[in-house]
Amino acid sequence: MSNALKEYLTLSQERVEVALDKRLPANTVLPKMLHDAMRYSTLDGGKRMRPMLTYSVGKALGIDPETLDGAACAVEMIHVYSLIHDDLPAMDDDDLRRGKATSHKQYDEATAILAGDGLQTLAFQILAGDKTMQASAETRLNMITALAKASGSQGMVGGQAIDLESVGKKLTLPELENMHIHKTGALIRVAVQLATLSKPDLDPVVASKLDHYAKCIGLSFQVKDDILDEESDTATLGKTQGKDQENDKPTYPALLGLAGAKEKAQNLHEQALESLADFGDEADVLRDLSLYIIQRDH
Repeated sequence: MSNALKEYLTLSQERVEVALDKRLPANTVLPKMLHDAMRYSTLDGGKRMRPMLTYSVGKALGIDPETLDGAACAVEMIHVYSLIHDDLPAMDDDDLRRGKATSHKQYDEATAILAGDGLQTLAFQILAGDKTMQASAETRLNMITALAKASGSQGMVGGQAIDLESVGKKLTLPELENMHIHKTGALIRVAVQLATLSKPDLDPVVASKLDHYAKCIGLSFQVKDDILDEESDTATLGKTQGKDQENDKPTYPALLGLAGAKEKAQNLHEQALESLADFGDEADVLRDLSLYIIQRDH
């Protein structure tokens, strides 16, 4: 990771941590255990890749980061809700997430389900009414629509459904990519889209290029995750290593081999850079982020 990206990632993590803390209900407010569970799963953990994308695109477009805090929190809350539910016994049945006990292990299954539900609805409440966003009613509606589509049956939830249906099956490369374009990629793309929507007068061609960038890094992120699931270890990952193999899930290394999966990630990185060709130094963080995604160790 470059020093510039490391510094920007740290600043973004610190910024969204403060913003999330302000927007989450205090654990002294009833129902206390539910709010405690929401805060437990959301705060103090994770790479914050999606909020960083929102801020990074904002930087490239000259948008004040304060006006993006609401959008950054909304997309992260949707992400965390999905992790809580994915870890449940009915889904991936995992005990470890972000280096600590998963929500249903720390509390119980019912509380974990409700914590995820609470985070999901809070995300849309923020987009609808957060005063720091300085967005028109039309812009807020467009953001809510975009996040809802990216999160639902045509996006992340649909991808998870395909993932569960694919256990033990041999998928083709297009089928595997379709699954991850929905499961992982949709939320990464909407993290970028929420930033571009924050600038209503943005040239649609520019918005389209940034969306293509997001599509590429969304896929490369999943390819690298699959590689790490084979090459890394539980302590480094902060979640159970080898879980995909154990559950007989289709992965890029299983389909392409490790060398082929690494080549796929590199090709996606190059495509992401091509999407940024018309940008200057203001998009260097986005370029560095794409490289980091395929080089990271967790």
